Amino acid sequence: MADIRPFRAVRPREDKAALVAALPYDVYSRKEAADFVKSRPLSFLNIDRPETAFPPTQDMYAKEVYDHAAELYEAWKKEGVFIRDEESSYYIYELRMGERTQTGIAALSSVDDYLNGVCRKHENTVEAKEQDRIRHVDRLSAQTGPIFLSYHDDRRIDELVSEAKKESPLYDVISEDGISHRLWKISDAERVEKLRGYFSELSCTYIADGHHRAASAVKVALKRREEAKERGEETVGFHEYDGFLSVLFPDTELRIYDYNRVVSSLNGLSESEFLKRIGESFDIEKMGTARALETSEEQLSELMRPKEKYEIGLYIGGSIYKLRLRDELRGPIASDPRRRLDVSVLQELVLSPILSIEDPRTDKRISFVGGIRGLSELLRLVDDIDEEKKGADMGAAFAMYPTSMEELFAVADAGLLMPPKSTWFEPKLRSGFLIHEF
Repeated sequence: MADIRPFRAVRPREDKAALVAALPYDVYSRKEAADFVKSRPLSFLNIDRPETAFPPTQDMYAKEVYDHAAELYEAWKKEGVFIRDEESSYYIYELRMGERTQTGIAALSSVDDYLNGVCRKHENTVEAKEQDRIRHVDRLSAQTGPIFLSYHDDRRIDELVSEAKKESPLYDVISEDGISHRLWKISDAERVEKLRGYFSELSCTYIADGHHRAASAVKVALKRREEAKERGEETVGFHEYDGFLSVLFPDTELRIYDYNRVVSSLNGLSESEFLKRIGESFDIEKMGTARALETSEEQLSELMRPKEKYEIGLYIGGSIYKLRLRDELRGPIASDPRRRLDVSVLQELVLSPILSIEDPRTDKRISFVGGIRGLSELLRLVDDIDEEKKGADMGAAFAMYPTSMEELFAVADAGLLMPPKSTWFEPKLRSGFLIHEF
C-alpha cells in the first residue's frame, strides 16, 4: 500500500510566488539558464542552477557552486521571501493550460515505497545526471523540485480535492508561458487523516516524470540513514529524509504528448535506399512534397501527424510520408507492453537496424523534440540539417503517436523500462512553490 504523507512546506510569501516559481532546472541548457536569471533575481532557477552566478568556465559541479545555492536559499528565508508552514499539510496544485486543467496533490512519497516497487518506474536513470541533484539536495537538506507521480483515479480523493478547491487558494499565478498555477492547503486533521487513508489503499503509484530527481532524493535518504547509524541514532520509524517531494495526479487528468525524433544522418544510405529498407516493415504513403504544396507550415505538419497507433509520420528530402506498421508485424508484439509502444517499434525496426542507432541516449546523431513545440519544428530542423550537409548526407524526422497513460502503467506494472524519451508531459510543475526540508 502507498505511504503518502503530509509535510510542512517551505514556500514563497504570497506576493513573491510569481517571481520565485520557475520551470524545472533540467529544461534549460547552461547558457539558457544563465541568460534567464539575468533579469529575474528572485527566480528559483538561481538556486536550482547555482552555476548561473559564476563565469561560464566555472566547474558547475564544484563544492562552491552548491555552497552558493545553500547560502542563497538561507538568505531568502531570512529576508522573508520564503515562509514555513506550522502544520503538516497536503497541498493541492492545479495547473491550467488553455482549456485543459489537471489537479494534483503535493505530499511526501515514501523512500521505501520507491525501493520496494510500490512507487513504480518506467525509465532508467544516468548516474552522471543523478550526481548533480544528489549534491544539490544533500547540501541544501531540501528537495526543491517535485517529482511528478500518477495513480489510478480514486473518486473519494477527487471529492475531497473538489471540496478543498472551493476555498481561497494560497496562490493564483499566471506564469510567463500563460499557464495558470493555483495552490490550496489541506491542514485540518480530519481531512488530512482521510486523505492519508485513501492514499494508503492505493496498491501503487507511478513516476510520470522526474526519474532522476526521485533517484537522487532516494540516494540522499539512504546516505542520511547511514550517517544516522554511524552517530548511533535511532533509524526506526519515519524521518523527514525518508520522504521525497511529489505531486500526485489521477491518471484521468493527464495527457502525454508526442516525443518526436530527428536524425542527422541516414547512415550512408541514399533517400531511396532508406525508404526501401523502411518498406520492409511499413506500408508507405507519400502525402506530398512540402516545397510544392501551397499551404501553411501548420497544415504541412498536420499531414505528417499520426492519427492512430502504429502510424508514424516521416519527413525526408522535402517530402512527407505516412508509415503504417504492417498487420503481420503487430501480432507478435501485442502482448509485450514495451515492444508495442510506438517509440519501441521505431527503435526496433528503423533506428537500430537501418540507422545503427543502438543507444539513443548517447548517440549524437539523434535528437528529441517534445510535441508541445509542434511538428513544423521537425520540418525546420531537417531542412537546416540538409542545408548544412549540402548533399553529402541528409536528415529525417519521425512524428510519433503519443504514448498513453495505460501504456505507461502497463510497462511499469510489468517491471519493464521504456525507451528513453517516450513521454512528454505538459504543463510542467514549477519549482519553488513548495520545498521539503529534512
